[in-house]
Amino acid sequence: MATAIEFNNISKIYRLGLVSTGTLAHDLKRWWTMNIRGKEDPYLTIGETNDRSIKGESDYVWALRDIDFKVEQGDVVGIIGKNGAGKSTLLKILSKVTAPTTGTIRARGRIGSLLEVGTGFHPEMTGRENIYMNGAILGMSKAEITRKLDEIVDFSGCERYIDTPVKRYSSGMMVRLGFAVAAHLDPEILVVDEVLAVGDAEFQKKAIGKMQDVSRGEGRTVLFVSHNMAAVRSLCHTGILLDNGQISYKGDIHETVTRYLSENGKTTSIRQGNKKMEFGRYSLDNTTIETGENLTVSFSFRINQPVDLPLINIVFYDTIGNRITECSCLDDKNFNIRILELNTDYNVKCTIKNINFLPGEYRINLWAGRGSENYDWITNCMNFHVIQSRKFINRTEQFPNEARLILQSQWQQLS
Repeated sequence: MATAIEFNNISKIYRLGLVSTGTLAHDLKRWWTMNIRGKEDPYLTIGETNDRSIKGESDYVWALRDIDFKVEQGDVVGIIGKNGAGKSTLLKILSKVTAPTTGTIRARGRIGSLLEVGTGFHPEMTGRENIYMNGAILGMSKAEITRKLDEIVDFSGCERYIDTPVKRYSSGMMVRLGFAVAAHLDPEILVVDEVLAVGDAEFQKKAIGKMQDVSRGEGRTVLFVSHNMAAVRSLCHTGILLDNGQISYKGDIHETVTRYLSENGKTTSIRQGNKKMEFGRYSLDNTTIETGENLTVSFSFRINQPVDLPLINIVFYDTIGNRITECSCLDDKNFNIRILELNTDYNVKCTIKNINFLPGEYRINLWAGRGSENYDWITNCMNFHVIQSRKFINRTEQFPNEARLILQSQWQQLS
């Protein structure tokens, strides 16, 4: 398959707070070094990694550093990462909004970009006039735009306001019209940067469907940046994970999303209890599941002092600390903890059936005890992410009460 886009050693450096180097002397030094002596920009050697969470020693930061990858024609690539990782900068370089500091990009075909709300729109012009202006920017003739005008307006859902200046549009209407223009003017490469987050559920569904049609039906290439992991997984084939301006992983989209969620979902565990019983190893069979799938929790424990048969609970919390529900070893009537010896490790596996949580991230606490006595209690010891399954009924309501989230679990002591 032909290569649609090729990124060769793309890097972008910025000076914080100022344009250019900040002084005429430094500008002249840069010009002399690069244009007369034919050497590398001297200010590239002092740039630092773009970690927004810490104070650096240099005013120069690398928004992108040594980006190399290829995108095949017809592929749908999801570019994900934390805020400030360099996703938008990469797409702006591809769309020629800004130039790379080093490296080159080779792209085959016209690029249609929707980088932010109202990109390229003139606020005093009507929606209709902006469609023609954006189409002209993308290289379309007036006749081509006229031929597709009705289809663009219908897709955007803004027909009633199409002859109103766009300065009176809501942000959602701006996104609708902008996406409709970019998607219907036949670009060989469609670049979309986090604009779907502004649209409503109906528009997001239409937009994702259109991107699927563009890529699968028409064989066009799509680069998609979003923090909506469910949309990324359902739409994209391959993924690129950016971290502080560098590629930390590229490959299958499911593995890319899993790595992103596991790297950014880490929390500090807190442990309490009298240690009469103590958990050892613990793990999940999968850190990303779809609604309706099973989740298996495996852990080991040992008894340090003679105790009554303990209860073991697996407790689920959301990311802001709300307790969602729990399952207990007592839920499985066929399960009885067998304790043979003190100071010996025993392994347990609990399979939780049909997780029907809302899409999002969840934490797991492990608790063992008897009555009000805590033998061992580990908070935030594991986390996992739930994404919406097409096969499962879409749950849009918030958790009304725990009765709606009773979990069925099967427990097994392995040794």
